Amino acid sequence: QNIFFQASNPGQFENDSDVLWQRGHVPETIAYHGRVGINTDAPDEALVVCGNAKVMGRVMHPSDSRAKQNIREVDTNEQLRRITQMRLVEYDYKPEFASVMGIKDT
Repeated sequence: QNIFFQASNPGQFENDSDVLWQRGHVPETIAYHGRVGINTDAPDEALVVCGNAKVMGRVMHPSDSRAKQNIREVDTNEQLRRITQMRLVEYDYKPEFASVMGIKDT
């Protein structure tokens, strides 16, 4: 899948030395070096979405042991004591949310 960008008035954008969009190192990717804002012109993180975001796949968080250090066993009894202090709840999704998101088992 190819991605093309076309500006109706290219003079409104930065000159070639300021271009932040680049072809990615991996085929069929594009990279932006800076912050991206959707429905905001003042993003304060790498990606800020002001509004709803719909994800049709998974949101991936790296959790590989190769990215970690100081891995050690913990006191199981202390961790179980902490768990007993947690507030556990059950809930149902609101029907209007479930139908929009395609959730069958609410």
